[in-house]
Amino acid sequence: MTPTEKIWHNGRLIHWQDATIHVLSHVVSYGSAVFEGVRCYKTIDGPKVFRLQEHVRRMFDSAKIYRMDMSAFTRQQIADAMIELVQVNKMQSCYFRPIVLRGYGVIGVNGTANPTECYIACWEWGKYLGPEAVEQGVDVCVSSWNRMAPNTLPTLAKSAGNYNNSQLINMEAKINGYSEGIALDVNGLVSEGSGENIFVVRDGIVYTPALATSVLPGITRDSIVKIAKSLNLPVVETGIPRELLYVADEVFFTGTAAEVTPIRSIDRITVGSGKRGPITEKIQSKFFGIVEGSLPDEFGWLTAVPQTVAV
Repeated sequence: MTPTEKIWHNGRLIHWQDATIHVLSHVVSYGSAVFEGVRCYKTIDGPKVFRLQEHVRRMFDSAKIYRMDMSAFTRQQIADAMIELVQVNKMQSCYFRPIVLRGYGVIGVNGTANPTECYIACWEWGKYLGPEAVEQGVDVCVSSWNRMAPNTLPTLAKSAGNYNNSQLINMEAKINGYSEGIALDVNGLVSEGSGENIFVVRDGIVYTPALATSVLPGITRDSIVKIAKSLNLPVVETGIPRELLYVADEVFFTGTAAEVTPIRSIDRITVGSGKRGPITEKIQSKFFGIVEGSLPDEFGWLTAVPQTVAV
């Protein structure tokens, strides 16, 4: 990544290179952090942040699940900090990483006595799975690693610890020549990718795994459900058996980083015609049209960034 000038830390702006933590901070040993991924898009009307308030709310929800004390911050303060970062770093588009972590203090599994710290960084980040993937799609596999079983780790929280599982899924896929992996849940039903939600299209119906199948409640996932319904496409949230992936007409990933990325093969089995399908393309067109400003923001998802920094 290319460093930007400033990072937000606990209410003040610091230099990129000064955003450091002690090696014995609780988060290093125990993964005690929750975070978000948020995109700011370059539009014809200037930079705009996609679903800012929803991302902030999910981060506070994740912190609550892990009993992390957020009393030093407000949701509006975190949202305002991201707007400020776009301004001071003179960005037209960027990816944000807000992260709340348990810092330096007590050593031991229970980190509730440690200070809660919040950092927000932003930088330029292009297409997560490659610029060509948006049109051509990607080749993926079903991973040998399952998603976490219920009542082990809370998958509704976007926590750092959960992404150890994601790393295993992604590394296995890459080693075996795939772009990404798809994980099943403890019951063998389709869950999600290492960092993406998944949608399956068959006979004009758009299916996506239910939250009970150990999926993160993705902000982009929710956006695609709303877009599909606005296009009069039936959407079903349900349990999806693995074999439906192989006989689907279309399959695609969604996520803040992945946006809307078609899948052209799964386990070397071609999905549909082996290229982006018409429903995926229709959903993509509306999604990118909204976030890039060529279509009306009918859902009220974009937060404009004022072009001057308040003094």
